[in-house]
Amino acid sequence: MSADLLLDARGLSAWYGGAQILYGMDLQVRRGEVVALMGRNGAGKSTTFQALIGMLPKRSGEITFLDRDISRSEPHVAARLGLGFVPEDRRVFTDLTVMENLEVGRQPPRQWPDGTAAPVWTPERLFGLFPNLGEMPDRLGGRMSGGEQKMLTVARTLMGNPFMVLLDEPSEGVAPLIVEQMAHMILELKASGVSILLSEQNMHFAELVSDRAYVLEKGQIRYQGSMAGLSGNEELLRDYLGV
Repeated sequence: MSADLLLDARGLSAWYGGAQILYGMDLQVRRGEVVALMGRNGAGKSTTFQALIGMLPKRSGEITFLDRDISRSEPHVAARLGLGFVPEDRRVFTDLTVMENLEVGRQPPRQWPDGTAAPVWTPERLFGLFPNLGEMPDRLGGRMSGGEQKMLTVARTLMGNPFMVLLDEPSEGVAPLIVEQMAHMILELKASGVSILLSEQNMHFAELVSDRAYVLEKGQIRYQGSMAGLSGNEELLRDYLGV
């Protein structure tokens, strides 16, 4: 395995009850890389994230993260190894303040396999990344807008000092200013060596931040390659993304 390969999924399939959603997917993410997982609604993007992190009991294939087999692990195992997950539906603790939500996500500092220190996130550093949150440290999660809650969920995940983040639809349903902050956050994570697997339908947003892309249709990968190669392929964009 390549020394910089963080996540490696081979032959990943997944089911909801008796319905198969993913079909034998191969997917890799390297250190400091932003990879977009793209496709229409219902293509299987969120299911892929849930299968990778261990939220779906019925899955098959091999998943390794930092050379550790997590193919049959519970979600907390992946989280403790440094694989963060930001779900599309936010899931903030509505009766806790911003600061209390952040504390819930705190994990100890980490080291990369080569012994170098991984990025360490503190509330102060996160408030620099998300100024909106810095203005409301004592506000209850339930009294925040949807976009603010999405930022808080990202920030809470980063408090776990992850090596990699699964980021589900960060630009969906939020104001343009928050989309801009999300893009800045992703680029800053990348610059610090953190990897991101990004589920996204917004082609412009994906082009702005991503190195590579996978395109899903009905639980199967129809394209894998550079983001530039995808954005320049009108036939792929039309057939699988409706662009």
